[in-house]
Amino acid sequence: MQIINPNNGEVLEKSGSCLSDRLGNEFPIVDGVARIAVLENYTDNFGVQWNKFDKTQLDREDVGKDISRRRFFAETHWDNQDLTGQNLLEVGSGAGRFSKVVLEHTKASLYSVDYSDAVIANHKNNSPLAPDRFHLFQASIYELPFPDDSFDKVFCLGVLQHTPDFDASVKALISKAKIGGEIVVDFYPIKGWWTKVHAKYIFRPITKRLSHERLMHIIEANIDWLITAEWVLHKMGLGILARFLPIVDIWSTFPKYLSESEKREWAVLDTFDMFSPQYDNPQRIKNVVTMFRCYGAEVTFAGFEHFDGFSAAVVRGIKRT
Repeated sequence: MQIINPNNGEVLEKSGSCLSDRLGNEFPIVDGVARIAVLENYTDNFGVQWNKFDKTQLDREDVGKDISRRRFFAETHWDNQDLTGQNLLEVGSGAGRFSKVVLEHTKASLYSVDYSDAVIANHKNNSPLAPDRFHLFQASIYELPFPDDSFDKVFCLGVLQHTPDFDASVKALISKAKIGGEIVVDFYPIKGWWTKVHAKYIFRPITKRLSHERLMHIIEANIDWLITAEWVLHKMGLGILARFLPIVDIWSTFPKYLSESEKREWAVLDTFDMFSPQYDNPQRIKNVVTMFRCYGAEVTFAGFEHFDGFSAAVVRGIKRT
């Protein structure tokens, strides 16, 4: 797989502690990861959260905690044996929960990117697993360091709603798949007018402007009573009111196997994830289908995938042109 300078298309080669092209342009390799990106950008909050909670969402199959594996295969419908020898592109890897799944459960080569400093956590978590099959970069979805038409499979899970231009993001993903290659995305769905009648959208105009440290402090100082309040509302049959609490939906989205301490850690992480991103752009499934078709992908599935009591809005397609 060629690695290219996304600004000019020139091939990048390793040269000391950087990648460089024949014109002398260089990209540093920092903490084992090539940085093909502006190091400070709109995803700084994700760098904060994934380096603080670097192992929170990683599977631990020794104790039956493998929600990431189940989610990955439920949403992609890929067979792990069929992926042997294929080149996969993962965009928006965070701390590497799905990178770990690919490396541990398939024999595919994985090219993974994230725009944030979360690549530090992913490198630490997953580079030892399969160093010959894992290639990690800090890069923007709009400036990916790979030629077009390069990958057998492309996936982007839990990310697209946090990019500044959803349509352009879908175009960028499809462009990197080979003709006949598969693309899978999930995203926050718009289910109706009530989607944005929610504490997240009420408070986000304020919270996304707070420093990450200040927001994290506020969440950690209040998380315990918020967890209790959500539990009480559901037990009283008033769960619909919980959407107005400034806390992630624990009741219907958290794995049931979590201990109380793990539930608290996930709650802090996911509540920070609700309120800190600069962008939060939920989409109607039919609109994402239109985007796929516009950029040359035949849609093979569009709807909700259900697994382990959870559901995710998913669109899958095959690149035709």
